[in-house]
Amino acid sequence: MAIEYKTRTQIVVEAIRERILSGAIKAGEPLRQAALAEELNVSRIPVREALLQLEAEGLVRFEPHKGATATELNLNLVDELFELRALLEADLLKRAIPSLTDADFAAAEEKLEALERALHEDNAADRWSSLNTSFHMGLYKVDRPQTRELVENLNKNADRYIRMHLLLAGGIKKAGGEHRDILDACKKRDIAKACGLLTDHILGAKDEIKALLREQEL
Repeated sequence: MAIEYKTRTQIVVEAIRERILSGAIKAGEPLRQAALAEELNVSRIPVREALLQLEAEGLVRFEPHKGATATELNLNLVDELFELRALLEADLLKRAIPSLTDADFAAAEEKLEALERALHEDNAADRWSSLNTSFHMGLYKVDRPQTRELVENLNKNADRYIRMHLLLAGGIKKAGGEHRDILDACKKRDIAKACGLLTDHILGAKDEIKALLREQEL
């Protein structure tokens, strides 16, 4: 019974998330639990659990006397988050490459394989969001705890936009090839190439996300 309940909740999470990210549910629009439960043919319990999960992802906000509403996706915030990521992550990678080991590269290969398998899973965006962060952070193995913490927080704040990119802009297939190129450059200890590819990878995603947001404003 627990497995069935979890599966139903996850289906509701994915349905509401896709509608928010695609713009079908607009920023500030109320998310009425009774209406969603009827529309998705479930009870209110998985809807409530789904909204709480989406609140943790930053896609939903609970307000007094108003209930749950969809949060705003912000163009200026996309610029700030992804440009900071590009600067800090390229710096971490530059410092880490000289000391990355064969074991580190093997772990990165395993994550790439897991990312490829995730393409065929129902919750591809969920798996990819987690594995994507794990792949990147696994290459930033350097004693810069403050920078790593900043990057982890930036990734958490950017997660909603990363999911949008994966779900709506074909980001999953494109990122797979880019990850491979970054890893290959790291293996060759080509610091300039690896950091350039990483910067292009992050800023390219930023530009595609902004294009999606502009389309939703039309």
